[in-house]
Amino acid sequence: MDEEFGAIDQGTLGHGSIAGDEYRYDMEQARVTENGVATWVETCFCDLALAEERPYWEEYFELVSVKDAHSRRDCRHENGTEPWACCDCDCTKKLEERLNSQGKSFLKELRAPNH
Repeated sequence: MDEEFGAIDQGTLGHGSIAGDEYRYDMEQARVTENGVATWVETCFCDLALAEERPYWEEYFELVSVKDAHSRRDCRHENGTEPWACCDCDCTKKLEERLNSQGKSFLKELRAPNH
């Protein structure tokens, strides 16, 4: 196992964070474009997207753009109609499906010998 991938391979990426194992899932789903921009979809319950996770991600990435999937007033979790709705949200699934058809696997690219 490569030392730099230890946290991913051992399942400890994000250990101790509010997001728990979400980081590992995000990196497994992340895609990278030809110009080297990594993109992923993260379920977030913060009023300001990634408010709690931002310091962790910024240690490893330059966050170029962070966007909500849709208006927070339409979010079932945010408007109180369904607490924790984002955990199994259809908008998250749609974004992940669209993302999966773009670019290449972030982890595969990162592990490639020419990196």
